[in-house]
Amino acid sequence: MFNKILIANRGEIACRIIQTAHRMGIRCVAVYSEADADARHVAMADEAFLIGPAASSESYLKADKIIEVAKESGAQAIHPGYGFLSENTDFAEACEANGIAFIGPPSSAIAAMGSKSAAKAIMEKAGVPLVPGYHGSDQDPELLRKEAENCGFPLLLKAVAGGGGKGMRVVENMGEFDDALAAAKREAKNAFGNPDMLIERYLTQPRHVEIQVFCDQHGNGIYLAERDCSVQRRHQKVLEEAPAPGLSEETRKAMGDAAVRAAQAINYVGAGTVEFLYDVDGSFFFMEMNTRLQVEHPVTEMVTGQDLVEWQLKVAWGDPLPLVQEQVKTRGHAIEARIYAEDPDQDFLPATGTLRYLSTPAESAHVRVDTGVTEGDDISIHYDPMIAKLIVWDETRGQAVNRMVQALEHYRIAGLKTNIRFLHATVDSQPFREADLTTNFIATHETLLFPKPKLDLDKALVLAAGFILEHRKSVEPVTADPWSPFGRKNSWRMNSEFAQPLSLQVGDDIHELKILERDDRYQVLVDGSVYHLNARLDEDYLQAVLNGHRLSVHGNLHNNELVLFYEGDTFKCTVYQESYGLEDVAGEGSLAAPMNGAIVAVQAKVGDKVTAGQNLVIMEAMKMEHAIKAPADGVVSEIFYAEGDQVAEGAELIAIDTEEAE
Repeated sequence: MFNKILIANRGEIACRIIQTAHRMGIRCVAVYSEADADARHVAMADEAFLIGPAASSESYLKADKIIEVAKESGAQAIHPGYGFLSENTDFAEACEANGIAFIGPPSSAIAAMGSKSAAKAIMEKAGVPLVPGYHGSDQDPELLRKEAENCGFPLLLKAVAGGGGKGMRVVENMGEFDDALAAAKREAKNAFGNPDMLIERYLTQPRHVEIQVFCDQHGNGIYLAERDCSVQRRHQKVLEEAPAPGLSEETRKAMGDAAVRAAQAINYVGAGTVEFLYDVDGSFFFMEMNTRLQVEHPVTEMVTGQDLVEWQLKVAWGDPLPLVQEQVKTRGHAIEARIYAEDPDQDFLPATGTLRYLSTPAESAHVRVDTGVTEGDDISIHYDPMIAKLIVWDETRGQAVNRMVQALEHYRIAGLKTNIRFLHATVDSQPFREADLTTNFIATHETLLFPKPKLDLDKALVLAAGFILEHRKSVEPVTADPWSPFGRKNSWRMNSEFAQPLSLQVGDDIHELKILERDDRYQVLVDGSVYHLNARLDEDYLQAVLNGHRLSVHGNLHNNELVLFYEGDTFKCTVYQESYGLEDVAGEGSLAAPMNGAIVAVQAKVGDKVTAGQNLVIMEAMKMEHAIKAPADGVVSEIFYAEGDQVAEGAELIAIDTEEAE
């Protein structure tokens, strides 16, 4: 077995690989960018090497530098994780040429599946069912238009070298085709260096079901159950589970056998995933094969009891597969939720910021947290915004759903926007509990997944006041004379009581509270209503009795900004203090950057007449493109940035004069 390996990755997957390697007695070498100098995977490794600046193109994608570090450190093998160089044929070949084992499939297998169009041709020969569409090499736009008409609508444009939802567009009709093709090709070129597209029929009620396959160097191949990954946004997975609910044993076996045929058709070695679209009539179609370890591999590990990274290391060393097909058993049900820095209320816009406060559920046989960050770390614009993976297991799917709901309530983050509230609402929704799953799940059940806050505003304000006042008690010095009325925190005043004011800002609204404290109990006046509150704060945990209702919340107070956590929901407010400064002078038609990123294209000129909804600027951030659209009809009066410029969140990008259009 290897005694030292290099992990050519970062974040949670690098940490995940190190954990298994260390358990097997294997030393680990980490690589890191300047932005990751203090990252968790660097601290976990036995040694680590700086390989370049923050941008992945100058660090984690520098194959020659990583090979150089592997040779310098004496690493016998390189594990690429997922993303970055994991499916790069040149990198796999470079490892082989330098006498370094690549913990993954042969470069020929990566090449075969790296082009989705070529992969479909191979699958067709192997007898694996395919979705109708076009996957040829001729990329002439007129030919693509004709093939789109032949395929029928709705259809899916997909980058042949793509993954993770990048370079992908759903097209409803021919009128949308040209713009969607241009955008998908541009995004694919930026993300993968290859703008080529394939076209396939877009099934309206499909499920995304994938098979975990494993092959060794001795010609053996098996599948380790299946995963359902239907719940997606931006064509990227949000929730994954194993086994897939509702599949018959016949379908499960047929899909598994097809996946193994697909792998063996390209002489595959190692861990891989064959993804299928599963239709309502029970039919299934090959979608693509990922020639690497998947983000969602933990759910397979939880139901099979196998460590897939350990399997990867053994197979790469030359050992046969640990099991044959008949020995693969599954038990119970597992669900994974991807914790992202993003804003679900703004179309899942990626977010950046500091993990100012981070509290995770306790790990056990039922709960697992795979992460690459700790409290105080930054989520930057340079890498994928995934914070962690939360995985739960239980005997039945219903029990696993309950476990996930509870675990999400115990996952608390302050300092940036996350999708935890959305995940909680999704997992706890009746359609998900009933396994009513399709890839359109989020769009279909949108009203259920974006619910009203669980605490009404007044009660939330009262609890916030209790948290703030109790926190002040815990940090203020105790008076020298405990019997002096001036040292008590009960609003005592000579010959009168004094209701202390507290102004809390929620969004743009400021709420004035009046508070009387009597013997460690509070009377809080909010919007004309009086609330009686008993509260006791233990670090971040507030136990309260509010008008006879006993409840508890967690919270984080930082520089007058308070976040309360209650049953998977959050309430944010700020202790308002009057301040004076420059007024916002942005014009009515101005448009600002929704996040840090780079300008990909400016699609208007000064003096152009534009219409509401028209694309004006294309930004790229977190490896995704975002269109900045005109909010109303008008005339472009000023452009502040050019293609290639880096911009900060809130920066004004372009201005339009709406009056001139009237």
